[in-house]
Amino acid sequence: MKKTIQLTLVLLFSSLTILGQTKDTKKADVHFENLSYALAAQEYKKLAEENATEHVLQRLADSYYFNVKMQEASAAYSRLFTNFPTQKPEYIFRYAQALRATGNFSDSNAWMKKFHEAKKNDSRGIHFTNHKATLNELRNGKPNYTVSNLRSINTVNSDFGVTDYGNTILFSSPRKGNVFVKRSHTRNNKNFLDIYKVIKEKITTNEGDNSDVRPMFTDEVNSKYHESSVAFSPDKKTMYFTRNNYNKGVYKNDKKGYNNLKIYKAVWVDNKWTNVEEVSFNSNEYSTGHPSVSKDGKTLYFASDIPGGIGKTDIYKVAINNDGSFGTPQNLGSKVNTEGREMFPFISDEEVLYFSSDGHFGIGALDVFATRIEKGEYKTPVNLKAPVNSPLDDFAFSINSIDRTGYLSSNREGGVGDDDIYAVVELEKPEIISVKLPCMQVVSGVVKDKKLQTPLPGAKLVLKDAKAKIVKEVYADANAAFSFTLPCNRQYTLEVTKEYYEPDTVSFMSTEKKEIALNLDFALDIVSDFAYNERGELIIKIEPIYFDYNKANIRPDAAIELNHIANIMKKYPKLVIRSSSHTDARGKARYNEALSNRRAKSSVAYIIEKGISSSRIIGKGFGETRLINECVDNDNHTNRVKCTKEQHQANRRTEFVIVKM
Repeated sequence: MKKTIQLTLVLLFSSLTILGQTKDTKKADVHFENLSYALAAQEYKKLAEENATEHVLQRLADSYYFNVKMQEASAAYSRLFTNFPTQKPEYIFRYAQALRATGNFSDSNAWMKKFHEAKKNDSRGIHFTNHKATLNELRNGKPNYTVSNLRSINTVNSDFGVTDYGNTILFSSPRKGNVFVKRSHTRNNKNFLDIYKVIKEKITTNEGDNSDVRPMFTDEVNSKYHESSVAFSPDKKTMYFTRNNYNKGVYKNDKKGYNNLKIYKAVWVDNKWTNVEEVSFNSNEYSTGHPSVSKDGKTLYFASDIPGGIGKTDIYKVAINNDGSFGTPQNLGSKVNTEGREMFPFISDEEVLYFSSDGHFGIGALDVFATRIEKGEYKTPVNLKAPVNSPLDDFAFSINSIDRTGYLSSNREGGVGDDDIYAVVELEKPEIISVKLPCMQVVSGVVKDKKLQTPLPGAKLVLKDAKAKIVKEVYADANAAFSFTLPCNRQYTLEVTKEYYEPDTVSFMSTEKKEIALNLDFALDIVSDFAYNERGELIIKIEPIYFDYNKANIRPDAAIELNHIANIMKKYPKLVIRSSSHTDARGKARYNEALSNRRAKSSVAYIIEKGISSSRIIGKGFGETRLINECVDNDNHTNRVKCTKEQHQANRRTEFVIVKM
């Protein structure tokens, strides 16, 4: 993670030593103590060129390390240990991690062994020197996931921490454009973090752009400081999120002057998020952040540096009582937490706990791990390996247990900005988690026009379970196809809607065998306001508009239908239509074409007078070229078919064809 995250969800490094400060280092030390690591590194680098004291080299290396400049950090730590070989174990650990993040695994392992020798009981050294998985297996073993950068929404800033929310995703970002952001962060001159949203169908790697991203909340949730990491109760009526210790206009620091993070909750009332308040287990003296709620809504997982924990930041869980109050937070223990950093917990619907750590054996700085409770104890966490994990920071992993898709945040090489959001697809769950994969069945289909059998892309499909709860909302793709991956042997209802079409609903039971795919094609009828003519053109449905022989004036019976046309266009403001007028076959063809053009323009003028924009209707006459019966003759009128007045009248008609919907 880059410095945006360091300033928020890493939950602060408040225990850093201040020994060794001098008058010469004061400016750099102030930057460092304020967590302004980029500025601190600039000052310490200047000092190191003149007088490379132990304090300066320690701080220079740490400034790079905490700002995830691992190449520079490894070089600075190398210089520190060359000049001052005897260092505290924590510097050895950071040097080993910096070497690992730059791909120097051999030297990293050597320094990690030194760390373990210096601090025998530290679980980080134990994990990194006594591990079952080899580094080669983590880097080059059979992948369990595919990972792709969502470049359409990532920026040069730090974009991270995705939460599923209906047909949208929410994520954190300091990007410009949020009208509720009034100021920038003094430590990095960037906007404070806020929560943004984007519709899922806009976030493919090749479609959409940042113009599709919108701020999620009003100013009651979005303050002038950081907000990030959103989680919801199962009914989506309670929201938990992370914010600086700032509420109702009051900004609070701890006894050392640090502004910590807190978890807040809001409730959905009258179609808005309101009643923002902090949770009861917060404190001004430590940070809590990155909430995740269990499927049953009874447990909240979070990260914190609560005093008395195992490491710098640990994963905790707390009971959510029926009345919305909370129990006592419980540390997840040494199987999960180490003396390092554990953070970004995500509890899946299968009760698998995913989290990021730099204390368990991994590929890079922060790696993603997974574990679950078995017989009351957490199993040894398993590294999700490459491509989920990389030499740098990988965090904020989440996965949908039904469709096996999810998200990851990372500052790995090749990204767009500081931290990027990646799409994840689960190929096979890691075996060590030992979760029995449920029977899943693919349900797919195509949405078509019932009359023409043409595809209807963009049709909305809403899937509901047996209790009428919405499971998922999707839109048919460019080929009008859709697909769901669902648990076997369950009852569902699928509703499909499309503008200008009658909705349709089908109830179905997924089968007991995942090998059998269900096909649910839909054929939608056009709404009663429309119909198809004999040429297959979509027209506004009206009674026939007829004209008197050799005339173009609007008859009273025609006026009734034209009024209906105007009303339909007001009802459907996106419609663009063509008034297509036709004559019978009597008279010269050229004359009939001119007559039909006059009739078309007469109809257009009448509709425009009723308040319809001229940009939405055009007129065209087709003369006698599109007769609907056999009342035809040739130009010399030598092959005339005898017809009644009514048959000729049928050809003297005007239709209103849909040009654009």
